[in-house]
Amino acid sequence: MKRFLSLLFCFTGWFALTVQYYLMLETSKLSFWETTARFFSYFTILTNLLVTVYFTYQALRNTPSKPENSGILSAVTVYILMVGLIYQILLRQTWNPEGMQRIADETLHTIIPVLVLVYWCCYENKNALNYRMIPKWAVYPLLYFIYILIQGPFSGFYPYPFIDVSQFGILKVLINAFWIVLFFATLSAILIRIGKSLKSDEF
Repeated sequence: MKRFLSLLFCFTGWFALTVQYYLMLETSKLSFWETTARFFSYFTILTNLLVTVYFTYQALRNTPSKPENSGILSAVTVYILMVGLIYQILLRQTWNPEGMQRIADETLHTIIPVLVLVYWCCYENKNALNYRMIPKWAVYPLLYFIYILIQGPFSGFYPYPFIDVSQFGILKVLINAFWIVLFFATLSAILIRIGKSLKSDEF
C-alpha cells in the first residue's frame, strides 16, 4: 500500500508540475529562459518538486516499509501545508484560473497538500519526532527567502506580493517574513504535537 501511494503521489506531482510549466511557457511573453527562471522562483513549484522527488524516491527504494528517523517526511509535510494554507488564506482571491490552469492550480495547492498529510498520518515514524527538529526544517524556507531578496532587485520580479520589496519596502517585507516564520514554527509544532498523540502503525 505504501509503495502504491508513493507511485500515485509522485505521478500526480509530476503531472501537475509539467502542466503548470507548459501553461506558463504558453502564456508568457518573456523568453524561454526567463520564464523558466521565474517558474522555479515560486515556493509552490519548488516545494511541490521537493514533494514529488521525495515520493519518487519512496516508490523506487528497495525497502519502502523501513521506518525513517530523520523527520524528512514531517519537514516535507510542513512545507507543502504552508503552500496550501498560505494560498487558501492570502492568494486564492487574487485570481480565477480556468480549464487546465484550474486543474494544475488546485492540484498543486490543494490536492497534493491533502495527499501528503494523509500519507504522513499513515506512515511517518512519529515516535522519532521532537521539537528540536524545527530549526533544521526552517533552513529551506529561510534559504528561499534570502534567494528572493537577492535576485529580486536584479530581475525586478518577486513571485509573491507580500515579499515584493519594490512595492512595500524592505521593512514591511521583513515584518511579513516574521509572521510567516511564526506561522511555520507554529505549524511545525502542531504537527509534532499531533504526531506524538498518534500511533505509528502503518496500513
